[in-house]
Amino acid sequence: MSGPAGGTARASAATDVVCLGESMVTFLPSQPGRLADVPSFGRGIGGAESNVACALAAAGHRAAWVGRVGADGFGDHLVETIGGYGVDTSAVRRDPVRPTGIYFRTATDRGAGAHEVAYYRAGSAASAMSPANVPYEEVFAGRVLHLSGITAALSADCLELVRELTAPRPGRPLVSFDVNHRPHLWRGGAADASVLLELARRCDLVFVGEDEAEEAWGIVGAEAIRAALPEPSVVVVKRGSAGATVFSGLRPGPRSSNAGGAEVVTPVPALRVDVVAAVGAGDAFAAGFLSATLRGLPVRDRVRHGHLMAAAVLTVPGDLTEPPARDHADRLVALDDEAWGRLRLGPGWTAADRAPEEVRTP
Repeated sequence: MSGPAGGTARASAATDVVCLGESMVTFLPSQPGRLADVPSFGRGIGGAESNVACALAAAGHRAAWVGRVGADGFGDHLVETIGGYGVDTSAVRRDPVRPTGIYFRTATDRGAGAHEVAYYRAGSAASAMSPANVPYEEVFAGRVLHLSGITAALSADCLELVRELTAPRPGRPLVSFDVNHRPHLWRGGAADASVLLELARRCDLVFVGEDEAEEAWGIVGAEAIRAALPEPSVVVVKRGSAGATVFSGLRPGPRSSNAGGAEVVTPVPALRVDVVAAVGAGDAFAAGFLSATLRGLPVRDRVRHGHLMAAAVLTVPGDLTEPPARDHADRLVALDDEAWGRLRLGPGWTAADRAPEEVRTP
């Protein structure tokens, strides 16, 4: 995914989605192997919320990223690169004392035993975000505010900020929350995991993986996850290769769009994908689902757009890539269940001249 040469970008019209969180400079290995053995690294960017903002901007939405970076070259790189994707970065603040976070990772799958990640984010500029230094008028300027559990884990001030942003208030935008449980960031074990559950229950739209719900909360199965999250209008349970199950809109509660009705449960199978690197797929899925939500598409189509956006990232080495053109994605989303089940996507599938039948398996 590419954009014009950087600088601070400001949206010229009303914002669709504001994403708040830490973005870091990431160093990608030049070859497989242990971090100790990799001779060189290529520079990229990484951050759950900024990834979502970049993907949404590439999909034609007005997206903004709110964060805090150091007054250093890595901070310059983040602001310029994210702004270059068409994301509004005007609310990003520069910290004159704390550095921009960076990290290094190996080429293996995040879930593999040999996967290594070395974070240098302790004391970062982003960890100093707090209710006192974040521009609330810009954070609440969009139709949707997207947050994740990663921000809450960075520091006590960051946790206080996320609590403030998820608190009920008049005129609050739809609050989207990706649980993004990262055990290495938390120090209190089960106590901190319960904080994630508390935060998720204060939001309108929640993304959570079956695996992380079991790891963090000891909750097994999509139905049990929904039972633990009764307040959000929409809960998206990501089930890996089995796809995703969405519980939507009809739970009793102050934010329910149709309180008192029957629960709507929508399971949607995943796609078969020839994976190049399993990094950034969760952020891309959230972006695809949010994009389709902004367009008012049915729940099934929202999930399918999430799967397609994730497939675009899974078939490239980095966290970000050019998503399929909207009409291309819409054609694939409109396939019947049998045709959708036959799809197999590999590197290059997002090319604009690819027709749906060209990416089907025999």
